[in-house]
Amino acid sequence: MFTKILIANRGAIACRIIRTLSAMGIQSVSVYSLADADSLHVTQADQAYSLGEGGAKQTYLDIEKVISIAKQCGAQAIHPGYGFLSENVDFVAACEKNGLVFLGPTTEQMLQFGLKHRARELAEQANVPLLPGSGLLDDLNDALQCAEKIGYPVMLKSTAGGGGIGMQRCNSAIELSQAYDSVKRLSENNFSNSALFLEKFIVRARHIEVQIFGDGKGQAIALGERDCSAQRRNQKVIEESPAPNLDAKLREKLHTTATRLAAAVNYRSAGTVEFVFDQQTQQFYFLEVNTRLQVEHGVTELVYKVDLVEWMVNLAANQLPALSELDKNIVANGHAIQVRLYAEDANKDFQPSAGLISHVNWPTSVDHGTLRIDHWLESGCEVSPVLDPMLAKIICHSQTRERALSGLKQSLASSEVYGIETNKDYLLQLLGSEVVEAGLLLTQSLNQFVYKPCSIDVLSGGTQTTIQDYPGRKGYWDVGVPPSGPMDSVGFRLANTLLGNSDKAAGLEITVSGPTLRFNSATQIVITGAQIEARLDDLNIKNGQVIAVSAGQTLILGNIQGAGARCYLAVQGGIQCPDYLGSKSTFTLGQFGGHAGRALRTGDVLPVNALTDRQLDGNGSSDLSVQLPEITDDWSIRVIYGPHGAPDFFCPEDIDEFFAATWKVHFNSSRTGVRLMGPKPKWARIDGGEAGLHPSNIHDNAYAVGTIDFTGDMPVILGPDGPSLGGFVCPVTIIKADLWKVGQLKAGATIRFQAVSIMDAQQLELQQIKSLAAG
Repeated sequence: MFTKILIANRGAIACRIIRTLSAMGIQSVSVYSLADADSLHVTQADQAYSLGEGGAKQTYLDIEKVISIAKQCGAQAIHPGYGFLSENVDFVAACEKNGLVFLGPTTEQMLQFGLKHRARELAEQANVPLLPGSGLLDDLNDALQCAEKIGYPVMLKSTAGGGGIGMQRCNSAIELSQAYDSVKRLSENNFSNSALFLEKFIVRARHIEVQIFGDGKGQAIALGERDCSAQRRNQKVIEESPAPNLDAKLREKLHTTATRLAAAVNYRSAGTVEFVFDQQTQQFYFLEVNTRLQVEHGVTELVYKVDLVEWMVNLAANQLPALSELDKNIVANGHAIQVRLYAEDANKDFQPSAGLISHVNWPTSVDHGTLRIDHWLESGCEVSPVLDPMLAKIICHSQTRERALSGLKQSLASSEVYGIETNKDYLLQLLGSEVVEAGLLLTQSLNQFVYKPCSIDVLSGGTQTTIQDYPGRKGYWDVGVPPSGPMDSVGFRLANTLLGNSDKAAGLEITVSGPTLRFNSATQIVITGAQIEARLDDLNIKNGQVIAVSAGQTLILGNIQGAGARCYLAVQGGIQCPDYLGSKSTFTLGQFGGHAGRALRTGDVLPVNALTDRQLDGNGSSDLSVQLPEITDDWSIRVIYGPHGAPDFFCPEDIDEFFAATWKVHFNSSRTGVRLMGPKPKWARIDGGEAGLHPSNIHDNAYAVGTIDFTGDMPVILGPDGPSLGGFVCPVTIIKADLWKVGQLKAGATIRFQAVSIMDAQQLELQQIKSLAAG
């Protein structure tokens, strides 16, 4: 048996292979592009070697680099996974030349089935039903003549194509003429082979494939079939086993046809024979053979309780029992369904999404079944724009298709991947569609499926727009984590109250100038806080008004007008993002919470809740005539005196002057702290003693949000993102009922401070809470 195997792949499949090798007591060696340095396949392997920088061509597809690492680490065999080098005959030859065992079929079998026109010839020799088609085409005229004989529609295919690349449906001679040169060029660029051929296109088609395994000596067995009809642009989206709504005799015929073809060429290792099934005539036709492990192999493993990777390793080590013996013990058990989770935006024509994954959390079990998630992610991973965007395969197995489908919906809904866009919501809506629930998918079905996203597209982010919630991040102040949350909590809470949201619902805090947002679903919004230029399409809107927003409308928030520094946007049901330490609030300095721990940027997508039918029925603009807080540039703010006053730190006249002065807000102010300009204190001491040279210095002292500390001669109001400890004196602290005013302090605004008692402060806070609850 092998002691060390190199995995020439990445991501979910590499992690899945590592898992099997570990269970077999075999050391695993991963290779990785620097773009994948944080991938779990790097950290989970026994050893990991870098392939350097660059895309797939410079890393995972570099045969020389992979072979060199295999020899360097002392690996005896290489598992290619799927994609990349898994069907590359030059790679297999290089393995053999360097004394490395390739865990897969032979080069001859790859060549035979790798060229689709040759695969058709082998299938014909094995009496496998074929679609009407052509041989290799000489030119466009040859293609047009063959298409007339076959009958439109036809599929123009590259003989060397794969993964849905190098094929195009043509419904007429005009479409075939337009497609011929582009498909030929695509084939040459992607596969270094420009040869094309034609096949009849079945309009009401299903894609059904049979998992085979051969011993290389003429024995081959089938491990059931999979339905992969849910396809978008010839790429599979949902896969399941067994195929639903299929006659038992037809199912058996598929299996025997596939094994007959595999045995005819002495097929070795795992492979898949793919068929087109005509739903109208109930006939199946040969499509192609994939000479590797498939992305969807997991559904077969769960139904048949086998490990195909283990079989591949044991076969290569000559330790696999005879297939005839294995076949006796293989029995289908229940049903398994898989979806592929991709980093892509289904609302933008499935464009790939890249960037930081700020939060990952997977469910660990499912009701009435078995859950398996093959993935490579953890919080903090970066998804590269130059590599395949598949993040995970989520598979659920249960005794019935209905339960498996229900479990898959449950587990997918509970899966959390946040920071960039994924196709999760698209998959959830698709799984809930009638055609999927009935098991009646055709290969063209997804073309008619309409996805309805519940989200907001950020077309521009504004100056500093962050997600916040109230009361923010509580319970961590003593370990240095600030509460964050809205600086003007009154304005923020009032917006949620007007919408009937919970007090904890997350919304947007907007500073100086606002974002431009496109709503992808109907909802309701409210703007509060400082007045801001606001337009919904061509309609000007004002603060404190509940506004109905239709799907497709754009909200343009310009500059804050007049007094105040911040405004707030609440959305019905709140913005949906993960909690971090119990809050959705953004702490940009700590780079956590909110949307990837930062202010919004162009291209971000914010998830929101779908409105219920009842909410939609009552969805209309209304002015609720609430009393909005007065926002000014001339503030009176109430404070509690202490803890560091006269005569220990300040002279009595310093304190008198502090309350008598009109303070001005410094331009260098932020959520961390608001700096104030005014009279300099004379101080009651000449220095800070052991704490420092300046009289304002003291040994570290606990702060509260709203504390006014003197950093030298300049007072600073501690903001919600400020430090919990500091070495400066604090003569006063703003009362809770007036803390919201700090969020509206604009550069140049003036403040006078008014001292009140603790009892008065408590009473004012209770009054404010009552007022907010009443709306």
